[in-house]
Amino acid sequence: MYRSRLLWFTLGFSLTAASISQFIYKDLWTDRYALKSDMKQKFDSLEARVLSLESLPPENPNSAQAEDLN
Repeated sequence: MYRSRLLWFTLGFSLTAASISQFIYKDLWTDRYALKSDMKQKFDSLEARVLSLESLPPENPNSAQAEDLN
């Protein structure tokens, strides 16, 4: 009788722990995916801004700076 109670307790405890860990895993996975997509969006916008800055023509230095270089 004690063995069967121990068996059922162990089985119930294992199933409860497995379901709780699955919920925690899903929650952490969702947060990680949201963070990853947010960071990808931020890096894409940063890359677009850098590319737009690189495509601008270089400015002509004013005459005071040109004289200092000579």
